[in-house]
Amino acid sequence: MSEKLDKIIEDLKSLTLLEASELVSEIEKVFGVDTSISVAAVAAPVAGGDAGAAGGDSDQTEFEITLTDVPADKKIAILKLVRNFTGLGLKESKEIVDSVPKLIKEGVSKAEAEGLQKEIEEAGGKVTIK
Repeated sequence: MSEKLDKIIEDLKSLTLLEASELVSEIEKVFGVDTSISVAAVAAPVAGGDAGAAGGDSDQTEFEITLTDVPADKKIAILKLVRNFTGLGLKESKEIVDSVPKLIKEGVSKAEAEGLQKEIEEAGGKVTIK
């Protein structure tokens, strides 16, 4: 990797979550892209392909959680769960809840993923685990 790219990567590592969110918004504006679609569309096939190649879920140790449905009257309760689970701020959590389907977190254990799924479903939302 070039020195220029190394410096950019190091600068990105030092950003706060709010700064990173603002950066993503600015990139979307400047380059005319929609990152909310890209993450969900790219993450799902990759996870599905890996699980099938590995022989199913029995060998899988890390999972990703995607928020797939949020009823309008349940948004606040689900937003609180997303915020607590991800550690994101209110604005970032609201963006996730408002733009489903949306990847919440990846690389979590099966127990953690199932626990969050249970909590969100009890609150009225739906998630998928891959």
